[in-house]
Amino acid sequence: MSLNKTDIEKIAWLARLSIAGDDIPNYTRDLSNILDLVKQMNAIDTANVKPMAHPLEITARLREDKITESNQREHFQKIAPAVTNGYYLVPKVIE
Repeated sequence: MSLNKTDIEKIAWLARLSIAGDDIPNYTRDLSNILDLVKQMNAIDTANVKPMAHPLEITARLREDKITESNQREHFQKIAPAVTNGYYLVPKVIE
């Protein structure tokens, strides 16, 4: 896919980027090359390729599922500005 100066200016405007006029030819070439690569990759048949979560056949190391933090609810509620029945009270912000 070949982009032109107008395309680059529109993309820059949509992305809210400021591009110097001298840089437009470089952006035109680079973005056109990227789009050509994407087009080339889309043409590859991946119907028989099994989806993978990771490129290597490894299993994740799992840690023991145990509680590591102590319950500090009472401590934090003591220093809270307003608490009722174990709930933090906050100012109403929506009418």
